[in-house]
Amino acid sequence: MYLGIEFGSTRIKGIVLNDNFEVVASGSYLWQSTLKDGYWTYDLAEVWQGMNEVIDEIAKEIDVKKIKSLGVSAMMHGFLPFDKNGKLLTSFRTWKNVNTEVAAAELSKLFEFNIPLRWSIAHLYQTYLDKEKYVSEIAYFTTLAGYVHMCLTGKNVLGIGDASGMFPIDVKTGQYDLKMIKTFNKLTNMKLEELLPVIIEVGQNAGELTKEGAKLLNNKLPVGLLLAPPEGDAETGMVSTNALKPKTGNVSAGTSVFSMIVLEKALTKWYPEIDIVQTPTGDAVAMVHANECTSRIDPWIELFGEAIARVSGSVDRDKLFETLYEVALEDTPLGNFMKERLVEAIIDLKTGMDILLQQEKVKIDYLLGHGGYFKSKSAGAKVMSETLGIPIRLLETAGEGGPWGMAVLAAYRYINQTKKIKFDAFINQVFKGE
Repeated sequence: MYLGIEFGSTRIKGIVLNDNFEVVASGSYLWQSTLKDGYWTYDLAEVWQGMNEVIDEIAKEIDVKKIKSLGVSAMMHGFLPFDKNGKLLTSFRTWKNVNTEVAAAELSKLFEFNIPLRWSIAHLYQTYLDKEKYVSEIAYFTTLAGYVHMCLTGKNVLGIGDASGMFPIDVKTGQYDLKMIKTFNKLTNMKLEELLPVIIEVGQNAGELTKEGAKLLNNKLPVGLLLAPPEGDAETGMVSTNALKPKTGNVSAGTSVFSMIVLEKALTKWYPEIDIVQTPTGDAVAMVHANECTSRIDPWIELFGEAIARVSGSVDRDKLFETLYEVALEDTPLGNFMKERLVEAIIDLKTGMDILLQQEKVKIDYLLGHGGYFKSKSAGAKVMSETLGIPIRLLETAGEGGPWGMAVLAAYRYINQTKKIKFDAFINQVFKGE
């Protein structure tokens, strides 16, 4: 059995797969970011509280001691800087923080490569520009997935997908872009190559659960458990939808929304609306991202729920969400109102998608969708398809999203240790019959 745990923006979720890649157990824990000292952050103590509660839920269904491997994924980007003694120098700064406008704009122009506000390198450079007192003490920095993995294994490593949200990747070498590193070092007098996590290829040795790591999990999982390279939620979403080869793509629509299209060739130029990241195997991906999605819909549904509760005294929240999503397909006053909300939630993707499909002539037949926006029967897929001008399809596994994808990567880590199977062949086995 293989365990994938993903730290999302509003939920920590774990999924266990058997050898047939079927879900045999799951657990979840709700959490929320908070605004502290002007930055969106999470209390890192809650990382371990949440992870332990997830494993406790799973343990009600299976014997967790029989889990063969573990993989951790999380919301991408952000900033977790440490000194040489492993002390966190400032609170975790999540992808939601937009204080990096100056840094992102300067680096994008300097690199001739789009550096979004949420990327880790933009956060690092902004601390340098703001002359934050701890900058000279930074010995290394990482993402949330990298932090959790490092605590469990003692290794400061990342999978290439999550790493590509920290700093640009040279697609030819599968490593950080050395030319851009040299440019950054000249600009800041830093040694960036010493600060970034080591990139580990998919399925390769990313460490094992140490005694110290096991203690953080109250010794629920065995010392020596294999861990997969930690990944970002965008990449695990690509795995869960099998959107990993050129001309395939997916769209994740939850708290935020982003589309991912695997490229056959490089774009003709860089665009501020489009990020270039990597699949877990290192192929270049055009990513269009917006910070808001279902967060634009949820308040309206909660408002309707409160009104109904005042009249009837109770309301089934899940049924309310599904009903109000599906009514968006009806030509009624309520239907039209809800359709406007569903369009509003994803409209920020349209400019970037138009650039890819119309200007760059990127070839793709459809996008595979996953996330809360698609939880109702058909409304999310239909409204998004009409808005973006591209068919949206849903896979059964897409509903599980990132943690399912991370559990698949954990399985590959274990299987590849003995069978040395190529990742493409392994994924074909996972999705046989799809």
